[in-house]
Amino acid sequence: MKELTITQTPISQLHGYANNPKQHNRRQLRKIADSIREFGFINPILVDENFEIIAGHGRLAAAQALNMADVPVIILSHLSDAQKRLYRIADNKLTELGKWSIDALGLKIRFTPKNINNN
Repeated sequence: MKELTITQTPISQLHGYANNPKQHNRRQLRKIADSIREFGFINPILVDENFEIIAGHGRLAAAQALNMADVPVIILSHLSDAQKRLYRIADNKLTELGKWSIDALGLKIRFTPKNINNN
């Protein structure tokens, strides 16, 4: 596989995929923007050789809301058109298949008569 390189790219150079299957509402975009503000832009936008977004439409919209001039990008020039279409779905869908481990998160919820009655 080709080595991947992250480059800072002007937002004006990027354009969304017209048939993007994932829709982002304002609440989600605010949360993405909050995450970028808190942690920095650490998850690059994936684009093809024409700078059309493969994955990262929400990150781009959040960056625009934050008035960022450029964002980190990885150019995936090795994917066929069919692979791009499939990856757009896989990138969004695969994370939905996992489950959270409450124990790993460190959340211990104890139900007692006291906290049941004090809802």
